[in-house]
Amino acid sequence: MNVAIVKYNAGNIGSVENAVRRMGIEPVVTDDVATIQSADRVIFPGQGEAHSTMAYLKAHRLDEVIVGLKQPVLGICIGMQLLCRHSEEQDTECLGVFDVEVKRFQPQRHEDKVPQMGWNTIEGTKSALFKGFEEPEFVYFIHSFYVPTCDWTIATTDYIQPYSSALHKDNFYATQFHPEKSGKVGERILKNFIELT
Repeated sequence: MNVAIVKYNAGNIGSVENAVRRMGIEPVVTDDVATIQSADRVIFPGQGEAHSTMAYLKAHRLDEVIVGLKQPVLGICIGMQLLCRHSEEQDTECLGVFDVEVKRFQPQRHEDKVPQMGWNTIEGTKSALFKGFEEPEFVYFIHSFYVPTCDWTIATTDYIQPYSSALHKDNFYATQFHPEKSGKVGERILKNFIELT
């Protein structure tokens, strides 16, 4: 199994690399177009800021490469947001795989902290990405922007309001949370992703 992790100017790529290694797979962290296109699975992870990240992807032609992939792709955190059409973060045009806008959390009460940071539940899970799940499951989040619920929502989380904590369309899967930081639950998600048929 060849797993490519997209290398770009976003943080937390090392944690994803280590999580895949723990499954007995040696991933390749790369921005090489041919390597990404020929991989069996592609992971598009990261923590970062939408505008500068999209600029980097465009400068390296990775924007065209990612949207053209035919194998299973997993976007994580900023990777999920960049797979959407547009982000309110610095008014950024994104990749457009999911035709939905990424919005900034608007605190409603004093206790509503932005970013959302820490453990929260995912519910309403569907798709093979969550095979074997019992609800609700706790996973780890850190983010200030969210994807509203939409036609491609395959899991939801409630923080300030319900939102999409995972998306799926065709060969593209995405999680707002970090499976690589979510213990046994996250390991199961990554394993399910690797085993997708």
